[in-house]
Amino acid sequence: METDRSPNPVDLHVGARIRMRRKLLGISQERLADDLGLTFQQVQKYERGANRVSASKLYEIARSLKTSIAYFFEGLADPTTSDGGEGDNGEQSVHDFLMTAEGLELASVFPRVPQPRVRRRLLELVRSMAEEDVSV
Repeated sequence: METDRSPNPVDLHVGARIRMRRKLLGISQERLADDLGLTFQQVQKYERGANRVSASKLYEIARSLKTSIAYFFEGLADPTTSDGGEGDNGEQSVHDFLMTAEGLELASVFPRVPQPRVRRRLLELVRSMAEEDVSV
């Protein structure tokens, strides 16, 4: 029997949602850990999906981060559907973007740019930079 040492995709997703919520609230890993009676290393492991979060600990995390337990599962495929797969309609790209410090900050600041024309120009700038050959 082969043992797969990579984290379960659900654990990765839940951990990423913990991290995203914590960062949105501006809470450090240390502060969350203190609130939960854990070490910050344990919070790191939860966020990486390296350690599974128990139901009772997830309940405490939801309380501490002032959100519902369902929040941590948003974006996962519905296990009752027959295909069981997540539709790749850009959700992974959005998720990856929001998991970076820059992406999270940009997502929180961008909507505060009041002029639609300026927001479009910023988007065009980022798009053109992404399309440039970065092997210079």
